[in-house]
Amino acid sequence: MNMREIEHKIFIQHSENLVSESSYDDSIIRAVCTALQSEAVDKLCVVNVLITDDKGIREYNREYRDVDKTTDVLSFPMQTFLNSGWDGLREPEFDEDTGEIPLGDIVISLESVKKQAVEYGNSIEYETAYLIIHSALHLLGYDHDNEINEKAMHNKNKTIIETMGLKPRHSEGV
Repeated sequence: MNMREIEHKIFIQHSENLVSESSYDDSIIRAVCTALQSEAVDKLCVVNVLITDDKGIREYNREYRDVDKTTDVLSFPMQTFLNSGWDGLREPEFDEDTGEIPLGDIVISLESVKKQAVEYGNSIEYETAYLIIHSALHLLGYDHDNEINEKAMHNKNKTIIETMGLKPRHSEGV
């Protein structure tokens, strides 16, 4: 199957207080799809994204990771990878009803995105895409659990965001 024929399903939900923030949806979909394409994902995948605020993501962090603090993005992979990247997928678990692969869920705090964009001197679009790509890489088995993996993941993230035509406003990136 040609990669261009695959239209992954990216579902975006907004917290009640962020319904008016849907202007970021297209960038989020593009970031997830670009990350999947960079890994040559050749099966139809589904990714769910929740856009929330710092309070909302703190609740998810506390409930699912037992960490009582705010963070910028969380990833909840639904597949098992032996190695990072699409080639490392053990055996995909398909949704029996649709035949699609539920890759996982992403929760992102738009409040943190906006703060970090200011802190790093980047546009909100860049910061959103960077964090969504980072999270999508986690869904694909990447991790930053040691210095080598962290550098590899950062470089992959940087390459993908450059593919999107986005650049940080300063030379170091985020």
